[in-house]
Amino acid sequence: MDTLTEIFPILLKGLRITILVLIGSAFFSYIIAFISGLGRLSKNIFIRKFVGFYIEVFRGTSLIVQLFWLYYALPILFNFDIGSDIWAGIIAISLNYGAYMSEIVRGSILAVSKGQTEAGIALNMTGFQRMRLIILPQATRMMLPEFGNYLIQMLKATSLVSLIGLSDMLYYGNLYRSTHLAESSNVYLLILIAYFILALPLIWLVRKMEGFSKKGVASE
Repeated sequence: MDTLTEIFPILLKGLRITILVLIGSAFFSYIIAFISGLGRLSKNIFIRKFVGFYIEVFRGTSLIVQLFWLYYALPILFNFDIGSDIWAGIIAISLNYGAYMSEIVRGSILAVSKGQTEAGIALNMTGFQRMRLIILPQATRMMLPEFGNYLIQMLKATSLVSLIGLSDMLYYGNLYRSTHLAESSNVYLLILIAYFILALPLIWLVRKMEGFSKKGVASE
């Protein structure tokens, strides 16, 4: 017990970085998801192809490779330095999960009843007005549960930023373990518990989102 109470405060030193990366990644990945999802539905073939290429690349390659590429390869190959390891982590996670969630956005928009679009046309609304006032509000409700699930996945993905030297919870856990090898099992048990505790409010939020998404969605 004394060992556990010694390890836990050490892990908490990395809590700030873990939460910052999670908040930043969630914010930008949702923005990217909406832009990419709408881009996939664009009438402009160049926009559709460009967005489609981005989605396939980031869904088809490993997040770890993307993280290393942004942090190590970009400065070497193109002399372009992101300038911050925390931004490298946030950008990598955002681009990766934004690509996955863009399909949720696209699918939810397509799932809105065609009758809703026809009603907007009958009211002489422009395409932008129909999207903003009729389609997106209903589609967003459908997106919420899956967005919540991906938020939990992003929390788990934040542990990868320790690979580029960010001092998150896993980084401090590995640091302690390197000098206390006999405590390895206790270290990783506490890391597991710490991430689970952080995930609990997100799990609650997902359940609330699922309940909210069932209300007010128009059907055929």
